[in-house]
Formats: sequence, structure tokens, C-alpha cells
Amino acid sequence: MEVININNKIKARILIIIAIIMINFTIFIYIFDKTVMPTVMAVADAEMRAKAIEIVNRTIINEYSNQFNYDQVIRVDKDLEGNIVMLKADTLKMNKIACDVALESQKELMKLGEVGIKIPLGYITRNNILSYYGPSVTIKMQPIGHVETKYSSEFESAGINQTRHKIYVKVKTTVRVIIPLKSNDIQVANEVPIAETIIVGKTPNTAVQLDLNSAGFKLGND
Repeated sequence: MEVININNKIKARILIIIAIIMINFTIFIYIFDKTVMPTVMAVADAEMRAKAIEIVNRTIINEYSNQFNYDQVIRVDKDLEGNIVMLKADTLKMNKIACDVALESQKELMKLGEVGIKIPLGYITRNNILSYYGPSVTIKMQPIGHVETKYSSEFESAGINQTRHKIYVKVKTTVRVIIPLKSNDIQVANEVPIAETIIVGKTPNTAVQLDLNSAGFKLGND
């Protein structure tokens, strides 16, 4: 009987120890999820957003450097007296470049998402001494939604009978940032000037306008 009682006591102690370990582990996971994970997620979002914007900017620069020529894309019509009467854009050409930007951006974002980036846990503390220490957290990314490319332009006076014309392209998409046990969707949007030129000629009282609402491209990721 004494042997049985001793065995029961040992089993009871083991169960108590296991229960204490499980409770402590659960508390640790809860605290980790509530205090550490939000910081990890915030850092992951910031790092991946920066990488995504870098990819988008590089793609815009490459595509528009190779394909965009203001004089070939924007036609300026003047009357016999040299007054500006109309600006007309080659929408087909602009849409083609916008399509190339969207396709290349999506491809590069998917490449980055598959490889991911690694951040040492020490980096999350923002401490210069500890930044490169500790186990690494792998951050991955998945493009979702659409890659949308849109144009806008603005005009401003640049002197007598001179008008400065600027054209911008805006790329917007949504990516899913993925870390172990957690994920978050963030919107990445950036606007980059792709052209700036001086149009010489008398501008009519009604401001010169160029409607680029119909130019752009939307690429689905579904």
C-alpha cells in the first residue's frame, strides 16, 4: 500500500509540475503575443513597405527611362500666332508603359515575397548595440488585390508665355506581410514625377488642361 501511495504522490507531483509548466508557457505566449508581436509586426510592416517602395521606384525609373519621351507622348498644338490651343496625350503609349510598370512591379514583389528578408530580434529593440544580435525573424510578403498605375499632371507659370508642365505616375498596391504566427495587409503607394518640361507659347486665360484620367493600368493579383 505504501508503494502505491508513493507512486500516486509521484504521479500527482509530475502532473502538478506539467500543469505549472503549461500554465507558465501559456502566460508566456500570451504576453509575447500582446507585447512583443505588435512591435515585431510594426517593424516587419515598415521594412517590407520600404522594400516594396524601392522596387516600385526602380521599376518606374527603368521603364520610363527606356520608353517615355515627352515630345513623342504629349502633342502641343498651337495656332498661327503661337498660342497654345490644345495638349493631347498618346493614351495608348502611356497605357502600355503603365502596363509594363504594373507587370514588372508585381513580378519583383513576388520574387521578394518568396525569398523574404531576415531581421534579428535585437533590431526590434532599436538599440544600436543589440541591433545585429539574437535569432532572426523571417519576413515574407504576398501581393494581393491589384497593382494600379495612374497618371496626373499639373501646370504652373514659368515666366512670360512659358508654362511648366509636370507629369506624375502613381503606383498603388496592397501586400500581405507575413511573419511566424501573424500576418498583416498594408497598402503601398508612391507617386513619382516622370516628366517636367517648359512649354513655350501664350497660354489662354482658361488654363491649359490635360485629361489623363483615362490613362493608366490596373493589374489583378487574384
